[in-house]
Amino acid sequence: MMAAGEKTGKIDEMMQNIADFFDDEVDAMLDGLTALLEPLLMVFLGVIIGGIVISMFLPIFKMGEVVGGSK
Repeated sequence: MMAAGEKTGKIDEMMQNIADFFDDEVDAMLDGLTALLEPLLMVFLGVIIGGIVISMFLPIFKMGEVVGGSK
């Protein structure tokens, strides 16, 4: 494209076209990466929050077993 721009005398327009093309390509790649990352992040946060909830309720359930087992 640069060679065509040099031949026509419009190298500045060709360089702008090349920059726009690569800018759009990088934006498309980042959008795809973000779309792949979102479900993984949701699963990771679900595991972390589930672990916190289990660690909060497990002692309560164990205490119920201890109290219920002594009768």
